[in-house]
Amino acid sequence: MLLAGGQGSRLKALTTTVAKPAVSFGGKYRIIDFPLSNCTNSGIDTVGVLTQYQPLILNEYIGTGESWDLDRKNGGAHVLAPYQAKRGARWYEGTANAIYQNLQFLNKYDSEHVLILSGDHIYKMDYAKMLLQHENTDADITIAVIDVPTDEASRFGIMSYDKNMRIFDFAEKPKEPKSNHASMGVYMFKKDVLVRMLSEDDADPDSEKDFGKNIIPKMLAENMRVFAYQFEGYWKDVGTLRSLWEANMDLLGADPVFEVYDGVWKIYSGNDAFPPALMLSGGDVSNSIVTEGDIISGRVVNSVIGTGVTIGKGAVIENSVIFSGSKIGDGTRLSYAIVDENVTIGNNCVLGDKKSSPDRIALVGRNTVIPDGTSIDSGSITEAE
Repeated sequence: MLLAGGQGSRLKALTTTVAKPAVSFGGKYRIIDFPLSNCTNSGIDTVGVLTQYQPLILNEYIGTGESWDLDRKNGGAHVLAPYQAKRGARWYEGTANAIYQNLQFLNKYDSEHVLILSGDHIYKMDYAKMLLQHENTDADITIAVIDVPTDEASRFGIMSYDKNMRIFDFAEKPKEPKSNHASMGVYMFKKDVLVRMLSEDDADPDSEKDFGKNIIPKMLAENMRVFAYQFEGYWKDVGTLRSLWEANMDLLGADPVFEVYDGVWKIYSGNDAFPPALMLSGGDVSNSIVTEGDIISGRVVNSVIGTGVTIGKGAVIENSVIFSGSKIGDGTRLSYAIVDENVTIGNNCVLGDKKSSPDRIALVGRNTVIPDGTSIDSGSITEAE
């Protein structure tokens, strides 16, 4: 069960008309490609994708699930949106309530365990290894955990566990964290336990209907078998402009922090095929990712360029991320910018200034047209009217 209905307000203009999991990443991907590809590579063939906020592009992108080998008669990918029931229409009230409203879908399949994922993280993970530990420990729930810097721990659900990986303390975004063991928002449940816990939670009028705030603390209070699964690989919550920019930058270099094209754990994409990228006279690319359909006549340094992007003569793109279908005019300069899909930036424009940095990113929203000669300060947000 893949939770993909988040609004992602901290991504500002990037999620004005798009659900966070549908935001572009790494040139040719969308964020949701990563958990979906993890499912395919882990041997999972039945995935319910729970959508809510601005679902149109995400729904169209997933389609039948064919791009991830999830187009099957029995199982496959299913987009699950809130729907009208006998008690009336209900928006998903929290992560737990979203799953509860889809118990009919869960019960349709004869499975012993249910994996619950977030649709807005960048990582590669073999869920089969997590399932093996989950079964060996006879856990009611297993929570994937990654160690984070101590000064960032208050942003996450933080847990403490013993030498057998059994969790004895859990707090959602604590002001004073007791450890740096952070929940990745990846949960493996015994199915019968999950159904019972969600039903009890739905009947509780005081519950916030949230796994971290309600379900997990209740399971600990009832002395249920709650275990941690230690994850050692790359994982990034791309919920802010800075973290999204950082994750794109982590793809660059001869020895990148995160390798998308490792030839072993393929990341599948629902993007249509484009012709090969074209480097024209005057085009120069260093320490960057360019993708299919790009036409580059300018200079690109330390940047990630999406599919079908045109970069004009004399343009300079530095430390920036440009999403698919955008056009950058002649002589235009970008520094520490994120440009959304299908943006047109005119000739001799300047995005970013001497104050540009990962904390002051110039953001341009989808379908925006910026006239020739426009200057946009670092840290600003420009959207289509």
